[in-house]
Amino acid sequence: MAEVGEKPFLLANALEWIGEPLGVSDWVRLDQTQVNVFGEVTRWRTAGHCDVEEASKGPYGGTIVHGFHMVSLLSHFFRDAGLMPLDGTNQLNYGLDRVRVLQPVVIGDGVRLRSHMRLYDATPKKDGQFLLNTCHEIEAEGVEGRVLYAEYLTYWFPKSAPSAN
Repeated sequence: MAEVGEKPFLLANALEWIGEPLGVSDWVRLDQTQVNVFGEVTRWRTAGHCDVEEASKGPYGGTIVHGFHMVSLLSHFFRDAGLMPLDGTNQLNYGLDRVRVLQPVVIGDGVRLRSHMRLYDATPKKDGQFLLNTCHEIEAEGVEGRVLYAEYLTYWFPKSAPSAN
């Protein structure tokens, strides 16, 4: 759970967290098999991502992780870092703002990614609900600088309110 001093991350105090770092996720390891499966599921099994032999002749010297594969890990990174507001429940994926793949990530023998997160914005909604915009800056082990920037929007319901389900 994110805390600065004794202050827990809650929907009730989300406005106080704007601009503050929330945490860093654990590393996630990706390998060629996972990238191939992602390519199959998304119907984007291209040589640059899934053909090791062909990609080795290309500009990066190997296959690269799909940018959308990295984006798809945002929910995992958020949960993995324990950043669920203690007084929130039933979060919904609300979308993305400003997504940029900043550098290609070569898979090689496997690559590890993790996210550095901070609260970019918090918009109060009716009945204690909030739209949270978290900034994710993804790093890849062994790569200088960030490889992906994304603002991830999640809609939260307070635990005391009835859910939308």
